[in-house]
Amino acid sequence: MTRQHSAQRTHRIALLFNANKVYDREIITGIGNYLLSTRVAWDLFLEEDFRARLNGIEHFEGDGFIADFDDPAVCEALSDSLLPVVAVGGSYEDAAAYPPNLPYIATDNMQLVSLAYKHLIGAGLQRFALYSLPESPTNRWAQERERAFNALLKADGLEGDVHRGLPTSAPVWHQASVQLTEWLQSLPKPVGIIAVTDARARQLLQACLISGIPVPEQVAIIGIDNDPLTRSLTRIPLSSVIQGTEEMGRTAAHLLHQMLGGARFAGRRILVPPVGINVCESTKHEPLASPYVMRARHYIRQYACQGIKTEQVADYVGVSRSSLEDYFRRELGCTVHQEILKHKLDVAKQLLAQQDMSSAEVAIRCGFTSLQYMYAVFRRELDCTPREYQERLHAAQSVPSAPSTPDAPSAQMP
Repeated sequence: MTRQHSAQRTHRIALLFNANKVYDREIITGIGNYLLSTRVAWDLFLEEDFRARLNGIEHFEGDGFIADFDDPAVCEALSDSLLPVVAVGGSYEDAAAYPPNLPYIATDNMQLVSLAYKHLIGAGLQRFALYSLPESPTNRWAQERERAFNALLKADGLEGDVHRGLPTSAPVWHQASVQLTEWLQSLPKPVGIIAVTDARARQLLQACLISGIPVPEQVAIIGIDNDPLTRSLTRIPLSSVIQGTEEMGRTAAHLLHQMLGGARFAGRRILVPPVGINVCESTKHEPLASPYVMRARHYIRQYACQGIKTEQVADYVGVSRSSLEDYFRRELGCTVHQEILKHKLDVAKQLLAQQDMSSAEVAIRCGFTSLQYMYAVFRRELDCTPREYQERLHAAQSVPSAPSTPDAPSAQMP
């Protein structure tokens, strides 16, 4: 006999986020992953251009909200909502900064900054700075990261320099760039800098490249967000802390799902820790004695894949080729050409890991003179062909991991 199941009700849920930002997009991705892993039926409302327009939101004919409460306008718009609301945003030291009577899923700012700080210490750095954002009600999370940074350094008996800079806008862009460059030049070197976002970290990288400040030998930079768009806009790959944003989205959806069934979580606070760090060139700090080698590696990181030769590197540094070769052998135990080739190989490995690029395309992108030459380099250095390297990565990534249970989000509750 066939058992009849009653049709599950579809709930209409509004997601109030600015999904043009990677942080918000990944939270929404986490919400979507929760829906895919359960039998929850939700009709999701998002603005077509992914911005959170609030005009008339009080008339939304739905069943609940998941919203970005880092935006004071969102807090105000939903303050009197009769529908269930789950708030998402930054973590705050002051309990009064949280919305009253609502569950709140927060990224753990202290752990984000602590992870970045410990990474820079592990890279051998002893001086530290933070590039933040101007103080604003919409930037409370950035000011929390400043306080976390200062607390970490104070606990270690150190002092750090915090630069907030100017807002990112076309009218003040030149002035902001000049201020940032002057700040970078004023810092004692070498120094490790934590940027409160990847967007701010990209500005640091750009200012260093324009000013000729070697990254990471003189300035090591780590951002927060692990934004793939930012990585595509920088010549030097950016290290970044990976936030637990997808877990935040899954946790928020899980709570709202329960609230729609009658559960109450008024005042509940859940802190979600970072996932880890995507370590790239911008923090691979190796203390070097020779300023010529530092400048040469700075140039190689930017232009190795454009087919540069040893003579061009020597011209940039301002010494003869033979002198530069001597410096490289003493400092690194290799030739300038070998260092160029090593960087090309590292970039090729990163591109092959993307799975959607052919060996021929990789050879062109990395500046190898021919596909055959790239094959020869792979065989000599890695004992495999580019295709075999790609297949090994794909096989390793295909190994299934233990499934997580949606009923038990991995979060920390203060």
